[in-house]
Amino acid sequence: MVPPMDPVRRVHRPSLRSPRALVAWEGWNDAADAASGAAAFLLGQFDEEEPFATIEPEDFYDFQVRRPQVEISEGGTRRLAWPTTRAYALELSRSAHDAIVVVGEEPNLRWKTYTRTICALLADSDAEMVVTLGAFIGQVAHTRPVPLIGVATDPSLVEQHNLLASRYEGPTGVVGVMLEACREIGIPAVSIWAAIPHYLAANPNPKAMLALLDKASEIMELPIDTSELVVVSDDFERRVDEAMSDNDDFVDYVHRLEEQGQDTAPIDPNRSDHLISEIEDFLKER
Repeated sequence: MVPPMDPVRRVHRPSLRSPRALVAWEGWNDAADAASGAAAFLLGQFDEEEPFATIEPEDFYDFQVRRPQVEISEGGTRRLAWPTTRAYALELSRSAHDAIVVVGEEPNLRWKTYTRTICALLADSDAEMVVTLGAFIGQVAHTRPVPLIGVATDPSLVEQHNLLASRYEGPTGVVGVMLEACREIGIPAVSIWAAIPHYLAANPNPKAMLALLDKASEIMELPIDTSELVVVSDDFERRVDEAMSDNDDFVDYVHRLEEQGQDTAPIDPNRSDHLISEIEDFLKER
């Protein structure tokens, strides 16, 4: 009988100092690319271009749903790009801890095995803590600080880091399954979720990326230079404000969202759907 193939392809085992892990996926958990964009920004601050380990996709993706992509290099060579999960090691000289960053696309199959595989890789790399990133679409205003909701293997971590406690019950994504896998093997884990203004959901949201990274930096006790992202975030908000100023209905709606943040009375979606559609179309044109 042929033994099952290990889905983890290890390039090398990094030597890291008390590492903390940051994990983010593209897909259902990633409104406005906020989670994956935050992780990509962090990786872009370092010269580490190659992952120290990858998870082969064969067992975890439905290739009729997520087909491999054909790519052609400058020399004319054709290659296939598969939906692979990648783990990077970052050495942080200004911190007592190094970092592991895991990125990939949310898989279609065998989530329990998939997340347990990632946890085993992180445990083998001596990860002390895991922080996962997520983002969802909500009725929030872009003019307010990004609401951050927390879920943790130890609920006291949510209060300790001034996150809003989640009372959500219902369908979950791979982020929720990852938290359970961390609990199984005893690695402390925190999920940070950013609420994205629904009228901006069609665009990458650097303000949410910045909020996620700043909070992750605090929880993981890792210095992350986000100065470049601050500039991009400020420019993003300025451009939305400029577009908003030309539409009185938009201005009024955002003010209602701001008031909602201070009140418990929700906006009636039956009276807002048409306006929301108009706002989204208006912003797309801009």
